Amino acid sequence: MVDGNGRGGLASAGGILSIVTGAFEVIAGGLIAALATFKIPSLLLWQPEFPFAPGSWDIFDIAGIPKWILIVGIVLVILGVVAIVGGVCAVRRKSFGLSLAGAICAFLPFNLLGLLALIFVSVARREFVTEF
Repeated sequence: MVDGNGRGGLASAGGILSIVTGAFEVIAGGLIAALATFKIPSLLLWQPEFPFAPGSWDIFDIAGIPKWILIVGIVLVILGVVAIVGGVCAVRRKSFGLSLAGAICAFLPFNLLGLLALIFVSVARREFVTEF
């Protein structure tokens, strides 16, 4: 469906989905990075010994949190920020390249909303202002 200005709603829908997915990525990545930095998982997962599995909680030792968990959190935050910026560009229909990059970053954790954002922004290429 196209309105009087020749603009449909696919770019807006893709941009909004990209913004929502990017916000989830920023929140999840921030929590993962914070938990890895402050070594909170071992504090949250502390439980008394189970009678059937003694020593099963030793795998969550405070010193045993790998650094790659922190890196995963930081990468998720960066992907989320790019997805949000690309989503804003898609809603404003300013830059197709940045909108597509944002939709790709929204899809990279392989979720359904990111896939829909990528499809909607890709199909709505004609709705963007040409930059010459």
